[in-house]
Amino acid sequence: MKTSPIRTAFIATTLVFATAGTANAAGCIKGAVVGGVAGHYAGHHAVVGAVGGCMVGKHLAKQHAQEQAQQQAAQHQAVQAQ
Repeated sequence: MKTSPIRTAFIATTLVFATAGTANAAGCIKGAVVGGVAGHYAGHHAVVGAVGGCMVGKHLAKQHAQEQAQQQAAQHQAVQAQ
């Protein structure tokens, strides 16, 4: 039985959404929208673009959350040092 590319993309997107935490879901959704639009204009590959965009958006949201946590920790340490 052959698996269609659309079915594969749907399964991959479902797995990405299932593993995305609530903090990273917004990054995934925004990335999926941007990637889907870009993929559509780059040769009708909207589903592939959405999956890739979701992964990138999730990664960027995670990096942003880590940077914010580091800044808050540094501020907390500076306040306690005074």
